[in-house]
Amino acid sequence: MANYYSLHPKNPQQRDLEAIAQQLRAGAVMLYPTDTVYAIGCDLTAKQAVQKVRQLKRLANDKPLTFLCSSLSNISEYALVSDEAYRIMKRAIPGPYTFLLPATKQVPKLVMSPKRRSTGIRVPDHAICQGLLQALGNPIISTSAHLPDEDGEPFTLGLEKARLFDALEPLVDIIIDSDSEPGTKTSTILDFCDRQPTLIRKGLGWDALENWLDIVDLSDATQ
Repeated sequence: MANYYSLHPKNPQQRDLEAIAQQLRAGAVMLYPTDTVYAIGCDLTAKQAVQKVRQLKRLANDKPLTFLCSSLSNISEYALVSDEAYRIMKRAIPGPYTFLLPATKQVPKLVMSPKRRSTGIRVPDHAICQGLLQALGNPIISTSAHLPDEDGEPFTLGLEKARLFDALEPLVDIIIDSDSEPGTKTSTILDFCDRQPTLIRKGLGWDALENWLDIVDLSDATQ
């Protein structure tokens, strides 16, 4: 049975954050709220936990995993950030954006895209996420809480919170609750791996960027 924590959405309890961080360091996998959807995650550096997340999502090792960082300066430890990327990211974060960036050696091979040697990183605008990052001291894997059924179709994303918890409680070690229902809209994805920034997916936060962001739009081709 998963350990259950009810955290205040704006001022999460420090004692609980430390307890969760200790379990994450030991290899726990958690279900937790973000500023987009509920996510499945673990300590970036816990190899067995990362592998368990891949197994839950049925992701091959060549499919990259996104992870959370606490700030733009924290991102620079795990990714190469060009001047153009920095200009956009500085204005966009924290928020519901995923940035695809060239990975540094700090990113475990099990997390990055092996062909492109790239990684996906977010800086969430969410007190619980930020509290967990500070307590843990490492980035946190963040993959949306929808799992494939026997036919390979996702079956949990968009469920009411009680049903989501019931569906994933046997599969994770920790469940973190806040006072809000799970979101259903995913992040906007921006690719900074090439010279020309590219929009991969329009998601939450896109309306705030589209009026000033001058990038190639590939989102229609990825629908």
